[in-house]
Amino acid sequence: MIRSPYRISVIIPVFNEEAHIVATVRHLQKFCANDYIEEILIVDGGSTDNTLSVLKNTGATVLNAPKGRAVQMNYGAAKAKGSILYFLHADTLPPKDFGKSIVEAVLHDHQAGCFQMIFDSDSRFLEFFAWFSRLNIRLCRGGDQSLFITKKLFQALNGFNEDYHIYEDNEFIGRLYKHTPFKILPQRVKTSARRYEKHGKIKLQYHFGMIHLKSRLGAGPDQLYQYYRQHIA
Repeated sequence: MIRSPYRISVIIPVFNEEAHIVATVRHLQKFCANDYIEEILIVDGGSTDNTLSVLKNTGATVLNAPKGRAVQMNYGAAKAKGSILYFLHADTLPPKDFGKSIVEAVLHDHQAGCFQMIFDSDSRFLEFFAWFSRLNIRLCRGGDQSLFITKKLFQALNGFNEDYHIYEDNEFIGRLYKHTPFKILPQRVKTSARRYEKHGKIKLQYHFGMIHLKSRLGAGPDQLYQYYRQHIA
């Protein structure tokens, strides 16, 4: 196999993810050839469980940063060696040969994009909302779908806005949509439905919708976080 001219740095921000992170790392190693992956960077935000200890001997590189997804992802991006950054949630599993799909997209001049999504649940309600991830409109985007972007473009946009304690993925992708064509890859990541099971599917989806609406109506990062703390956290 010819070594790819582009190399991917997978960046996963974590906080107390001992139950999921090892399975995610093993999945990444199993379903993507080394010809595409430069490194797997786990950026820990001060976990108080066994996240750090379970990651020993997995082959992933563990970095430590202040807690906050935007801060952690920016830190990982600054340390990344790859020319493509791939941001992934700790409980989301990419499709087989995801690295090849991402590199081929970049080779075809797509500087940023994501995969479609399904949940690890039989819920028709969640299946309905996951269906919309195939639509290439900003409203249908979210961090659970993962995100690939060239490091050059990420740096040009100054990365994630660290004022956002939540909604940082959506805010950044909103800027991406204004700057470059956004690519939706046909394969699907599988993400955990654990938060929906914890809070209630309809209730959580309603509050996520309200956060989207508040942002569109001009609410800033502090107002969004206040709503999140009141209704979800």
